[in-house]
Amino acid sequence: MLVRKNSNRIKEGSQIATVVIYIIVAIICILALYPFYYVFIQSFADPEEVVKGTTYIWPKHYYFGSYKLILTDLKMWRAYGYTIFYVVAGTVLAVLTSIMAAYPLSVKKLVGRKWVVKFLIIPMYFSGGLIPTFLLMTRLGLYNNVWAMIVPGAVSIWNIILVRTFFMDIPEGLKESAVIDGAGHIRIMFSIVVPLAKPVLAVIAIYTIVGIWNSWFNAMLYLPNPDLHPLQFYLYRVMIQQTATVADPTDLDSMQQLLQQVLKNFQLKYALIIFTTLPVIFTYPFFQKYFVKGVMLGSLKG
Repeated sequence: MLVRKNSNRIKEGSQIATVVIYIIVAIICILALYPFYYVFIQSFADPEEVVKGTTYIWPKHYYFGSYKLILTDLKMWRAYGYTIFYVVAGTVLAVLTSIMAAYPLSVKKLVGRKWVVKFLIIPMYFSGGLIPTFLLMTRLGLYNNVWAMIVPGAVSIWNIILVRTFFMDIPEGLKESAVIDGAGHIRIMFSIVVPLAKPVLAVIAIYTIVGIWNSWFNAMLYLPNPDLHPLQFYLYRVMIQQTATVADPTDLDSMQQLLQQVLKNFQLKYALIIFTTLPVIFTYPFFQKYFVKGVMLGSLKG
């Protein structure tokens, strides 16, 4: 009796194809990671090597003066603390507002919810403009206030639509069972919907963290007090001051000092990049479990 082979059986790939795939993946990883590695080694390389551009794998000589300048600056640490406050408060507020706005819009029995969703799309394409926003922030008493870095980004239409889409994918049977047991909308939202929505909430949290951490424009507009500036804007001012303090050379000694200052300022840029990027990079592993799932599920359906 002849045994017919199953044509639908998954065939194992050849070793050559496997090797080729691994090589391609390795090349992609190197191309993606090397720019960050390059900035990292430049941040503690000798300034002369940095300017000459001779360091590609590992520096021959080391210079940690830029890190010493950054770490011993008390004003920098104050800006660091304010930035952490802005990030934590802004992220919590953004997630809460997204949940509170998205859940009612995901309830099918809500009258007029489709019109509300269509109305929310309008601000995504048309805004009031910079000057009206500035006047509004001033009237609300947020000018020169720490909440000027938090309130403008507290409500995001994109986040609301993303969370609403995820909420609508949750089976109605779970909600109906909770209603039979006597649960109201508040109980359903926080006991059933929110725990199931951790992936999409992680996506929103990461986007918000990165956005606030890199934000400096609002600080330039609404925070004239330098003591309230976030880290990014403070480091920007440091770079401007470092460049401005270089005087015109009048003799040989001044020329040498000018050259050394220019070399150190050039390397300081790399140290600042590393110093401001690492906290954001270390944040991702805590949300990785939910982030990947949220990107794949929460953004498929419109």
